[in-house]
Amino acid sequence: MPACIPAAGTDPISHDDVAGARDADTGGTGLSRRLLMGLGAAGAGSLMMRPAFAAPTADPAAVPDGDRVGFAVVGLGLLSQGQILPGFHNAKRAKLTALVSGHPDKATRLAAKYGVARDAIYTYENYDRIVDDPRIQVVYIVLPNAMHAEFTIRALKAGKHVLCEKPMATSVADAEAMIAAAKAADRKLMIAYRCHYEPLNLAAMRLIRSGKLGKPRMVVTQMGRQASLSDPADVWRLDMKMSGGGALADMGIYGINGARYLLNEEPVEVRAWAQTDRKDPRFREVEDLIAWQFRFPSGAIANGSTSFDYAPTMSYQVECAQGRLVADPGAFYNGNRLTVQTGYQSQVQAIHEIDQFAREMDWMADVVRGKAPLVSTGEEGLQDMRLMKAILDSVAQGGATVSTAFGYTRAVDPAKAVDVPA
Repeated sequence: MPACIPAAGTDPISHDDVAGARDADTGGTGLSRRLLMGLGAAGAGSLMMRPAFAAPTADPAAVPDGDRVGFAVVGLGLLSQGQILPGFHNAKRAKLTALVSGHPDKATRLAAKYGVARDAIYTYENYDRIVDDPRIQVVYIVLPNAMHAEFTIRALKAGKHVLCEKPMATSVADAEAMIAAAKAADRKLMIAYRCHYEPLNLAAMRLIRSGKLGKPRMVVTQMGRQASLSDPADVWRLDMKMSGGGALADMGIYGINGARYLLNEEPVEVRAWAQTDRKDPRFREVEDLIAWQFRFPSGAIANGSTSFDYAPTMSYQVECAQGRLVADPGAFYNGNRLTVQTGYQSQVQAIHEIDQFAREMDWMADVVRGKAPLVSTGEEGLQDMRLMKAILDSVAQGGATVSTAFGYTRAVDPAKAVDVPA
C-alpha cells in the first residue's frame, strides 16, 4: 500500500463543533540477508531476539468471539471512522461492543455498519451508565486532547480499563490525575503509542540495542505537516486550550517519544526554540515551528523539530558509530521505509506491514486478559507531557537549558517485550 499521512494530521480526530466540545464528536520485520551477513551471524540472533514476555500474537489464530475483550469507542471522528472502527475487522482478540457519541444519528449509522447493538450506544451525558454494561471491558478514548482526562477518569470510575489516545492530556496535572484514578480503580491505563507495536520501529529498536551499528550518537526527528483552519479537525488543534500545544502535541510527540524508545533512555536536559508568525491566523494561540535538543546520560543528542507549516513528514535518522538508520517515513499508517547504511552500502529493509490499530487494540486486550505486559503505561504518557512542558518552558525562556531529570524509568522495553506479528 502507498504511504499515507492523514490529511488532518497524525492519528486525526475530527471535531464537528469546536465551540461546544461536549456536543461534538472527535471524532516481524526481517532485516536483509546482506545486512545480517555483514554484521555477522552473532548479530542476526540478537537483532531478531524473542520477546521476554509470552508473545500475545505469536499464534495468528483469533480467539473465540466469546473470549474477545469488548471495547467501547468514545468519539466517532476521522480517526475512529478511518482507522479504529475498521481495525476491529482485523483484530484477533479485541471486539467492538459499544459506541459513545455526541451525535445520535452518526452513532446509529455506525452501529448498524459495525454490528453494535442499539442499546450499546451511549451519549456523553449518559456515559457513566457503562458501569452496568458487561459487554464493555475497555474504553478507547478518541477525543480532543482536553477531553482525555475527564472521560478517562469517568471510565475508570465505572470499572473499565482505558486505552487513551496520545498525548494523554493537556497538562501534567491531568496526566497525574489519570494515573491516580487508574490505581484507585485497580484498572489498566494504556496510552495509544502505536509505534511501540509496529514492525519498522521494533526492527529499528532491536538493531540499535544489538550494538552492531555501534554506539548511538545522534537522533534526528522531523514531524510535521500543513494545518488549515478550513479543516474542522485542525481548528481545535490550533486552539491551545483544546490541544495543549499545537504541532508539538499533535506531531512533535512522535519525535519526543521516538527518540526515547530508540535510545532506550531518558533525556536529562533540553533546549528549545520556536519560530512563529503571529500574523498567520493559524498561530494566534500556539507555536508553529519548534526545534529542540535533548541531551541523554549516554552522551547521545537528539535534535527534534515539528511544525504545522512544513511539508508532511514523519521521519527520523539515527547516527551510530558504525552505521546509520533512516526511517522515512517512519510513523505513517502504512508505507513506512527503513534503510540501514553501513560503510558505503545502503539497504532498504523488508518490512511486514500490519494494521497498526488492530495490533494496538489486540495488545490492550491481551493486557486485560493477563497475556501481555503493559508497555505503553500512563507513566510513559506522563513523561512525554513533562517533556513537552519543558520544551515550551525553554522556548518561553529564549532557549534556556531546562532540566528534564524527572527520575522516570521505562517499565518495559518494547524491543524486548513486543513480538513481530506474522
